[in-house]
Amino acid sequence: MAHVTVVKCSKNGVNLPIILWYTNIKYVMHSAHMIEKQQLEVFYLQEKISMMDIALRLGCSMHTVAYWMGKHNIKRRTISEAIYQKSNPLGDPFSVRPITTMKEAQLLGLGLGLYWGEGTKASKHSVRLGNTDPELIKMFIQFLVELFDVKKEKLRFGLQIFSDTDPQKALDFWVNALNVETSQFTKIIVTISGSMGTYTHKNMTGVLTVSFHNKKLRDIIVGMLPR
Repeated sequence: MAHVTVVKCSKNGVNLPIILWYTNIKYVMHSAHMIEKQQLEVFYLQEKISMMDIALRLGCSMHTVAYWMGKHNIKRRTISEAIYQKSNPLGDPFSVRPITTMKEAQLLGLGLGLYWGEGTKASKHSVRLGNTDPELIKMFIQFLVELFDVKKEKLRFGLQIFSDTDPQKALDFWVNALNVETSQFTKIIVTISGSMGTYTHKNMTGVLTVSFHNKKLRDIIVGMLPR
């Protein structure tokens, strides 16, 4: 049988009742601070504010916010969704454009084909593709920029070269070929020549990997691939 006890506490100088329900194995405490459903929907669903920030804004505990969200049947974000929202407070850093021309349809087909054949689908949190051909890399960048509104400056690049390749020359080659900034490159990975087999015609500019760190876009593109 459940029992009910009413006690009082002070909050911002005002005495508020706190109702305590308890059984032999469970205690649940709920502040009488009521939050309207419409208010929570604006904060949580429209403005994408976290539960903790809502609590700070309203001057109550996060447990109170959680209680009223449950009471109003407002679905809470998963941990991964909450992390994504925290990392992208202004919303998605991309948008999926509708295909309206034959040129865009061709670019979509080319981009998906490149990602299907050369992309790193095992990466669950990024759109990644690697190759030695700068024209292929440029085509994939065009695919991301023109069809998904990805900002070119948000792309990151990784470069892997052999130990007998000049790192600076290889870096300069890709910076100029792709018209990007050196600051967009991560640390160059150097592989000892001969450790990956015998190459008659070794590529002296390395393997370039372009990546855009966004799980949602990665999932959208993977969902477009043939099953």
